Amino acid sequence: MQAEPQARAASGETRGADIALETLSSLCKAGGDQLRLQILQILRQDSLAVQELCAIFDMRQPAMSHHLKVMTHSGLITSRREGNSIFYRRTVPANSNGLSKLQSCLYATIDQLTVPAELQAHLQELRDGREQSSQQFFRQNADKFRAQQDLIASYEQYADTVAELLAEAAPANKRLALEVGPGDGAFLARLAPVFEQVVALDNAAEMLAQSQQRASEDALTNIEFVHGDTRHPRLAELQADCIVVNMVLHHTPSPADIFQDLAGCLAPTGVLLVTDLCRHDQDWARESCGDLWLGFEPADLLDWAEQAGLQEVASAYLAQRNGFQIQVRLFGHPQQNTIEH
Repeated sequence: MQAEPQARAASGETRGADIALETLSSLCKAGGDQLRLQILQILRQDSLAVQELCAIFDMRQPAMSHHLKVMTHSGLITSRREGNSIFYRRTVPANSNGLSKLQSCLYATIDQLTVPAELQAHLQELRDGREQSSQQFFRQNADKFRAQQDLIASYEQYADTVAELLAEAAPANKRLALEVGPGDGAFLARLAPVFEQVVALDNAAEMLAQSQQRASEDALTNIEFVHGDTRHPRLAELQADCIVVNMVLHHTPSPADIFQDLAGCLAPTGVLLVTDLCRHDQDWARESCGDLWLGFEPADLLDWAEQAGLQEVASAYLAQRNGFQIQVRLFGHPQQNTIEH
């Protein structure tokens, strides 16, 4: 009677071993091709659509799709649909298949290699095109900013939560705050009374002008306005006690780069507060609101923060009546404590 359970157990172990070998074989196969390794390099910071990868590597779509299918099957990359496009990004190594160490070592080795100059140039062209598209939208629609914002999530729906989370974080110093993409300047009125100095950074001159006008009307005299992006030289001089990025990431060409840039100018005890949309499938937001991304998975923001050397301190999620969901996330350097919320 005992032979049958033992036989079933042995059979199960054999099947488990076969699956493990198949998974290992699939991963080694996916990583055993120079082109696929270069694709993994490119996907370190960016989510890219099939068409974008074809342009970067000067390759026809059927051939690129084959390589992406092999890497997806192996678990090295994952995909998500945004409107009519499918975007790919590297997966976070998981212990579920027992190959997380091998996958992590593969990523670490790839990331130490230099991306060929030609590929870097093509990738930069892609990012520049995304940024120009976003800037053009705000140039043409600066006067409609609040109305278009209200289509998805109005400032009033998240501002109090952002302010409360920031108050709970209680940065050790209140010398300097940086707001990236202040829009019409509404949240600057909350930062200016708390911090000795505030820097407002925006790459759209028309939006920066709106912020300046509102600050003038509110008699806020401690705000410096900077026209540029997060690579602006002014940021290299900063050690901000607080950085606020409200509903900006989904307009940026490479959100992961934003985390890297801002981590570099965040003071040791400073906090980075990011508000943005959770993933959604409302493709009309691209044309109507100038969105480059249809929100983000919560794990995306955490992954980008950790890559930048930051950890999550607190978070809150706000459901909207129109079906959208807002995530309010607070990050800091590793020595900071987590806030219960």
